[in-house]
Amino acid sequence: MAKGNISVDSENLFPIIKKWLYSDKDIFLRELVSNGCDAITKLKQVALSGDTEASDEYKITVRVDKEAGKLIVSDNGIGMTAEEIDKYINQIAFSGATEFLEKYKDDKDAGAQIIGHFGLGFYSAFMVADSVEIDSLSYMEGAKAAKWVCDGSMEFDMTDGERTERGTTITLNIAEDSKEFIEPFKVREILHKYCSFLPVDIYLEDAAEPEPEAKEGEDAPEPKKPINDTHPLWMKKPSECTDEEYKEFYRNVFMDFNEPLFWIHLNVDYPFNLKGILYFPKINHEFAGMEGQIKLFNNQVFVADNVKEVIPEFLMLLKGVIDCPDLPLNVSRSFLQNDGYVKKISSHITRKVADKLVSLYNNDKENYEKYWDDINIFVKYGCIRDDKFYEKVKDAIIYKDIDGKYMTLGEYTDGKEKAEVYYVSDMKQQSQYINMFREQGLNALDLPSMMDTHFISFLEMKNPDIKFKRIDSALADTAEEADKDSESNKAIVEMFKNELNDDKLKIEVQNLKNEEIPAVILLSEESRRMQEMYKSYGQQFAGMPDMFHDEFTLVVNGNNQLIKRLESMSEENRKLVIDHVYDLAKISHSPLDAEQMSRFISRSNELLTKLF
Repeated sequence: MAKGNISVDSENLFPIIKKWLYSDKDIFLRELVSNGCDAITKLKQVALSGDTEASDEYKITVRVDKEAGKLIVSDNGIGMTAEEIDKYINQIAFSGATEFLEKYKDDKDAGAQIIGHFGLGFYSAFMVADSVEIDSLSYMEGAKAAKWVCDGSMEFDMTDGERTERGTTITLNIAEDSKEFIEPFKVREILHKYCSFLPVDIYLEDAAEPEPEAKEGEDAPEPKKPINDTHPLWMKKPSECTDEEYKEFYRNVFMDFNEPLFWIHLNVDYPFNLKGILYFPKINHEFAGMEGQIKLFNNQVFVADNVKEVIPEFLMLLKGVIDCPDLPLNVSRSFLQNDGYVKKISSHITRKVADKLVSLYNNDKENYEKYWDDINIFVKYGCIRDDKFYEKVKDAIIYKDIDGKYMTLGEYTDGKEKAEVYYVSDMKQQSQYINMFREQGLNALDLPSMMDTHFISFLEMKNPDIKFKRIDSALADTAEEADKDSESNKAIVEMFKNELNDDKLKIEVQNLKNEEIPAVILLSEESRRMQEMYKSYGQQFAGMPDMFHDEFTLVVNGNNQLIKRLESMSEENRKLVIDHVYDLAKISHSPLDAEQMSRFISRSNELLTKLF
């Protein structure tokens, strides 16, 4: 029997490691299972070198014994001698993986599958355990099993072990405040989260459930299945994967039963090792795209969701998996060291996404247009956030016009470098203006989302000679200039001013080409954008805000028969008609508030009674 002190620089270091090494307590199981995976990987490498025989079955078993308060993680990997336990366990941060890689440094594949590099993961066990036991038998011929026991203090006990088969068993005596980790459902949940795609079969056992036995005359029970997939789809070559496999993987990993629109399979070996699949999900509403999820893996071990250092912010709208063994993870594997290498990976991912979009636009335009309603928010957000992304995809950005036809900005402007682009933000609300445009053979783009408001400003910044105007900000070619000095037009303006009694409201007469429309309201593009900016900052206004009120213009149609007859009407009827014409113009511009709508309905009923 041997006793000794753990070799650290300060006696206060070990308690700090136990308490603050990882941000989430459940990571301890990931670390222990990953260590088992490393042990098996090392054994495979040793077998390839001819130093030992390969095994027919490699596996890791996680056993929950709730009654005994134990959680046991066992592997049939390379194992350790007493000397190796002393070297790799008692000397904190002396990583066995590091020494192993040095020994097999000439074999490039040897290091590619080794997960641990810091030698600290084992100590995460003390975050949930009062004491931890290691029972290990090395693969080396003639080796003796060794057992190590530590209660989380600075002392340990080392004795002969009980293990008779090559490998390592780690037993955690779970602390009173961590009893959740001996609940089978909780352990399964953690394994599913972190270890679903580890390259070694993982089995979960519950001590409370005896192994099924075959009864006489019955077939033997089916062998237990591992809880993980050792060959995840992203590790395969794209040519080996079917569309149905991509869809099934998406459903299983993200629990989204809506089929993805399309996907990008990343498979890079140089200048770095990067594999993964990015899915473009179907977006049911504007903000659904904000619910993306990119899972980051390191050698098939889950690290974290949505790591912004690797995944550009705008790509967080997607769903997918990224596996990069070369990522410079810090000790907890949960955060990345910020260096140029990570930026290169991030730039490469962005470039591949842009290439996919451009390829779809050039080679599969029909489907690209079908996808556009779902992906345009992502594309526009990406352009705003990343100039390089914009430069690559700008010629593949399309817009839907008021007739549902898709076109590029260049097609809308007929290639003119200087042009006005009219757009619609609400096809129903602005239907009257749309009809005016259609009647004159004019076109406008449908830009209904909040993202479009920001994207318009972005495009104007990139193209100063292109100006966007909402369809209700100007009359374009839908009206003819009226004689402002004519007595009849002056009279119309005066009647509206007297009745509406609003000195701030601009009123003018124009001869709209559509004679059926009595009046429309215009608001300059600049004022409207200022309003929206105030609203986005939480500055809500009731009705028309006074600070912008004088920017509204009521355009009365001098060609409308009702307007022409105003002078001949009785004062009572004229008052009803003017108020109603004004409300009709407002309704076509923006919704009436509750009080205005109540007066509008009451007035409508009054006008109807006058017909009989």
